[in-house]
Amino acid sequence: MIAQSELRVRTDGRGTYDLSRDVENAVRDSGVTSGLCHVFVCHTSASLMLCENADPSVMRDMESFMSHQVPDGDPMFTHTAEGPDDMPAHVRSVLTGSDLNIPVRDGRCALGTWQGVYLWEHRYAPHSRRIIVTVQGD
Repeated sequence: MIAQSELRVRTDGRGTYDLSRDVENAVRDSGVTSGLCHVFVCHTSASLMLCENADPSVMRDMESFMSHQVPDGDPMFTHTAEGPDDMPAHVRSVLTGSDLNIPVRDGRCALGTWQGVYLWEHRYAPHSRRIIVTVQGD
């Protein structure tokens, strides 16, 4: 059995957005009890991550780390068509990834106790993001 759904997420700009409940609902609605959930973001300036879901300081630390590694407005970047966060957003998304694979067990995502699924918006401006969730299995 294969089921596919699409999530639409409106971001307020740079930051992380918890998709765990939405992905879990897609798995439940698929009817798959044992298999795999693939989550894919259809953009080049946002990414997905599986990360700590209990302490908000983890997200702030992730952003601090990434801001240090890939600073906005770095003069080494020539692609600045949409502003100083344009190319850094692309680099960030390549470094962090556009998809996740999550095992499905007993009709649920088999996540660890402190794991959550997040969209990481890398642009400062608000965006509407599309995420495709594909669930396959028995």
